[in-house]
Amino acid sequence: MNFSQEAAALVSAGRIDIDRFKTPDWPDMIEEASSYRPVAVHFGLDAGRGDLDSKDWTAITALLEQTSTPYLNLHLNPEVTDYPSIPVDTSDKNQAKLIVQNLIKDVATAVGRFGAERVIIENVTYRDATGTTLRTGVEPIVICQVVKETGCGLLLDLSHARIAACYLGIEEKEYISMLPTDRLREMHFTGLKWVNGKLKDHWPALPNDWQALSWALKRIDKGEWATPWLLTYEYGGVGDRFKGRSKPEVMVEQVPRLREMIST
Repeated sequence: MNFSQEAAALVSAGRIDIDRFKTPDWPDMIEEASSYRPVAVHFGLDAGRGDLDSKDWTAITALLEQTSTPYLNLHLNPEVTDYPSIPVDTSDKNQAKLIVQNLIKDVATAVGRFGAERVIIENVTYRDATGTTLRTGVEPIVICQVVKETGCGLLLDLSHARIAACYLGIEEKEYISMLPTDRLREMHFTGLKWVNGKLKDHWPALPNDWQALSWALKRIDKGEWATPWLLTYEYGGVGDRFKGRSKPEVMVEQVPRLREMIST
């Protein structure tokens, strides 16, 4: 689950049991979290923005090795700031072609360093013209194309997928079913909530959220999807972003429920 001081205290007291803490690529947090549980490091790397060549790959490799994290993650996240002449909700084929080429180029950069079997791409949120991520980046056909052409795996963020489906006007199970789940390597889960007119994640799971997870786990159990190495509960965290969203009582109730769901 996401590392937070609240979660660490619960783990230390034996009130919740997890296998790993998920942390950003922050050395200080990795060191702190590692004193409680092994760490799965999650990088803030974006594909589609054209800046991967400038990243410190030596430091990235060192963090992967330090934490024994098996996959390097990339977010399929072409943003409007990198394509100022392209509308967020573009449906123009020529504009989409340029974005897809850049997505594939960036993922191929990572694949060239680590091998296709160690790179996973994460689907991101989309909120139509009110957001910053270009629609092309969340189109299932595009995500499938990137996986096919680079050979990488999929990090399925269920909450991101459900948000994207909502704003695309597609039923969420239909949207998720169009993703390359045969290449599933990792999965993220959290609750959704409407906040100031926008559907957002990283909230406590409610009945609809549990139902979405149960449906996904059944697809895995039946062999319809590949089996991921890790399911991350993304409730809680550090900093202002997670203020009021790292409540111990939520973790104490929901973490055991998650463990029971994946063990049955």
